[in-house]
Order: sequence, then structure tokens, then C-alpha cells
Amino acid sequence: MAEIKIATLGSHSALQILKGAKEEGFETIVVCRKHQVKPYKMFGVADKIIEINNFSDFWKTEKQLIDENAVLVPHGTLAAYTDVDEIKKSKLMYFGSKDILKWEVSRTKQQHWLKKAGLRQPKIFKRPEDIDRSVIVKFYGAEGGKGYFLANSKEDFDKKIQAHKGKRYILQEYIIGVPVYNHYFQSPMLDRLELMGFDKRYESNVDSLGRISARDQIALKSVDPSYVITGNIPLVVRESFLSEAIDIGENIVKSSQKLAKRGMFGPFCAETIITPEKEIFTFEVSARIVAGTNPYIPTSPYSYMLWDEQMSTGKRIAREIKLAIENNELNKVLG
Repeated sequence: MAEIKIATLGSHSALQILKGAKEEGFETIVVCRKHQVKPYKMFGVADKIIEINNFSDFWKTEKQLIDENAVLVPHGTLAAYTDVDEIKKSKLMYFGSKDILKWEVSRTKQQHWLKKAGLRQPKIFKRPEDIDRSVIVKFYGAEGGKGYFLANSKEDFDKKIQAHKGKRYILQEYIIGVPVYNHYFQSPMLDRLELMGFDKRYESNVDSLGRISARDQIALKSVDPSYVITGNIPLVVRESFLSEAIDIGENIVKSSQKLAKRGMFGPFCAETIITPEKEIFTFEVSARIVAGTNPYIPTSPYSYMLWDEQMSTGKRIAREIKLAIENNELNKVLG
């Protein structure tokens, strides 16, 4: 185990990944932009820091990471700022499934995946002309809600899309309810699904607009709502929702096994809305660790009950790699 190192890109959930790896006895490497090294130095989670100018330069470090015998743990920044084809052709050891990447990055394929899983989904409109209710316009890529906007007609859509010309988007029914992000871990080594926790996202400036009265919101009519994620709030959901939350995770995994070789494994997140009628709509899946797990350093109530010890998602990733090494089955957790 000592000769295997764990590496990640310096952003998103890197502090958690690196801290968890060190807790499990691994040496750690972070590849980060020069102007963002301070957190990794301050918190002492990286044994080695490799500086780059831009996220797009990450793959220039591939040979060095291979020479270090490093396992790369991916997260949302890697998915957003590097090319999927580069990930797939890389010779660097990669934790998780590369085969599921094309199903995550394509919103159309995601909808097919969730449909095959038998999950309740918001309606998708194929054309702006079909809009007959409030929709949220989402753009492709993992950029934390950047640019998303609401529209309630073709005319409204045509006006607001002007600032985003050329971007690929999806028109998704806007469901009124509480956004809840379900965190899971699918373990190849233990052959089980683990419910790791839940979070709610704080989005700028839509959440701050929600704090003021309707009268004042009207006065601010020139301010367009934005859904850029600025932070994550830990959430313990009502216990009666847990059975369905587990079903959602299990069905996503079962469906993935029909879509991609070996299916999805490791951490993932189902993005849901719970309505006042207690219906749960699943509108997105992230096939990797999400930043919403960051509040659960060192543990969540759910992972603590499962493991009877402090267990963040970052530590859980390292534990899975450790189990694979101890059983001479490292390939079982590599994509």
C-alpha cells in the first residue's frame, strides 16, 4: 500500500479527498493552479504540490503522476475543465468508471439513464415552442449552475437565451419543492450500496433574492436570478424518505450496469426535488464525488452508522482503494 499514492486536481473536493487518503495511510499529491496553492499548504493535506497555470494543463503532469504510482481521484472540476477523451485515453490509474463518463456529460444520455432506472423525472421539452409551463434552462457541463435561468414561454426563452448563444442546453420542467442532493457510494469491494448523506446547495443570487419580500423583488426587476453554487449546507432528511432515497441509488446503479461495462462504482450523487406532496423527482446524476459531501468532514450521521467510525466520502474512497490493494484486486476499483 505504501507505494501507491493518491492524487487529485486542486479544487472542488480536493481537501476532503487528500485528508481522507492521509487518514488511510497514503501519500498524497495535489495538482493545482499557482494562485490556489495556499489551502493545500495551510491544511497540510498534500505531501507533494505540483503547480500548473491552468486546469487545462493538468494532463501535462500525467507522466509525472504515473512515475509517482498515483491513483487519480476525479471530481467535478476535472469533468468541467478537462476533455472526456483525454480522461479515457489516459494511462494514469483512475479511480472509478471511465465508461460511464459519456452518460454523465451528456444531459440527453442522463435523461435516458434515469428513465431506464424507472425514476420520476421532470418533463423535458424538445423545443422552446413546446414550453407550456415554467422551465429551467440548464447548460451542458459541470460548472456549478452557471448561466441557468427560468423561462415560462418561447418568447421569454428567446429573450433570455441571447446572452448564451452557441451553448448547448436542456429545457427541464421547473418543479416546486426542496432541492435535496443524495450522496452514495457503490462499493465493488464490499458489493453494496452505501448511503453517505444529503446536502442542500446555497446558490447566488437566487437564494439571496428569496430572502427579501415580493415588493422588493419587484423593485429589483433588473436583477436576473443566478444559480451559481457558492456553498453547501448539510441536511438530515425526514426518516420516512430514506427508503425511497436508497431505492433511487440502487436503481441508478442497476441501470448503469446495463449501459456501461461494469457500471458505475465509487461515489455518486442523485440530484432530487421533494415536493409538498412528498413526491421525489430525480433530475440529474453526478457519477463522482460532489462538493456537497464537503460539510461531512470528518463524517455524516449516515456513514457513521454504517461504519461505526468517522467516514467522510474522501476517506471512503481511500478505504476502498486500501481494501483493493490488501486483496490484490486494485483493478477492481480502477476505470
